[in-house]
Amino acid sequence: MSFKNVIKRKNKLLLPISWLYVAGVRIFNFLYDSGLKGSTRFSLPLICVGNLSVGGTGKSPMVEYLVRLLKEQYSIAVVSRGYKRKTKGLLMASATTTADDIGDEPMQLHKKFPGVPIAVSAQRAVAVAALLRQQKPEVIILDDAFQHRALQAGFNILLTEYSNLFADDYYLPAGQLRDLKSNYKRAQCIIVTKCPPDLTSEQARATCNKLQPVSGQPVFFAALKYGQPQTLFGNTPVLFESVQHLLLVTGIANPLPLKRELQQYQKDIRTFYFEDHYDFEQKDIVAILEAYHRFPPGTAAIITTEKDGARLQKFQPQLERANTWCIPVSHSFLLGETEKFNILINDFIRNVDKQKNKT
Repeated sequence: MSFKNVIKRKNKLLLPISWLYVAGVRIFNFLYDSGLKGSTRFSLPLICVGNLSVGGTGKSPMVEYLVRLLKEQYSIAVVSRGYKRKTKGLLMASATTTADDIGDEPMQLHKKFPGVPIAVSAQRAVAVAALLRQQKPEVIILDDAFQHRALQAGFNILLTEYSNLFADDYYLPAGQLRDLKSNYKRAQCIIVTKCPPDLTSEQARATCNKLQPVSGQPVFFAALKYGQPQTLFGNTPVLFESVQHLLLVTGIANPLPLKRELQQYQKDIRTFYFEDHYDFEQKDIVAILEAYHRFPPGTAAIITTEKDGARLQKFQPQLERANTWCIPVSHSFLLGETEKFNILINDFIRNVDKQKNKT
C-alpha cells in the first residue's frame, strides 16, 4: 500500500467542508461550555491523555509512561473507548481477551501490564463507575478522552506532534484537527511529541511561541525512544542481527519515524503500510508471507509495532513459523524535564487526595 494513502496531508481545497465540520464542533462544545449538557465528575484522580487531532501523536506510549510512573505507588486502572473493537458496551480485559474484543491499544497495554485493570466503553463514565465498584483503583488514566466532554478529568495532558503542531494544522477533512484549537486552554499541560532528540532550547521557545500556552500551562518536549526488537511470539530461532532483509508491517498513523529508526540497522527494508488501526485480513498475511519466503531461509524478518502485534496475534499459527519481531516505543522527555513532569503528575494526585480527606 502506498504511504500517501496512509497519512493525511493538508489540502486547502477541502477547507469549505472543514468550515462545516468546525460549525458542528463549535455547537458540541457550546453545549458543554454553557452547561446545557452536563459532565460527570468523580472524586478520585482522573488523568486524561488526549490530543486535538486524529491520531499519530503518541497517546499509547504516554499512557504506558503514566502506568509505569504510578503503578508501584498507587492502584491504577485504564479506561479506553476501545477504538475499532468488534464488541459493544462495557467490557473488562481478562485472560481470554483479544484485540477484537477491546481494541489494539488496550490489548497492547493489557499484555504489558496484566495486573492493571482495563475497561473499554464508549461511555467513559460508565467504565469509571464499573471500575470503582469492582476494582476500587486509586487513580484512573483515560486514554484518548479529551473530546469526551461527558466525563470531566481532573488533569488533561494534551499531545501535539512537533512536525504538525495543532497551531499549524487545518480542521478535518482539509487537515487532521478534530477539535477546536482553542480547547488547548482546557489542558493542564501540553507535551510536544516526536521531537528531534537533539532539540535545542531555541527550538523549544519557537514552538512555545506558536502554541501560546496560557498562564500556568507548562509545555514539555519528548522524543520517541525505540527499544530493542523483540520476538512477537517468543520462539523466533533466527537472531535479528543476522538478517539482511526487513519486511516492515504497520497499521499506524505515521510509520516514517519507525522506518527511520530501522534504517540504522543498515538492512534492506520492504514496507507494507496500512491505515491506522487496520484490521488485518488473511489475504494480507498471505501477501506478507509470500514476500518473506522470496528471501533465502534465515535472511529475512517480519517486523511490526507492538500495537500492530496485538492485532496480528490471531494469525499466530502462520506468523510464528516465520521470523517475526516487534519493536517497542516509549517517550523520552527532553531538556532535562523528566522529573518536573513526574512531580506535576504526583502533585496533582496528592492534591486530589487532600481534598477528599477534607470532605
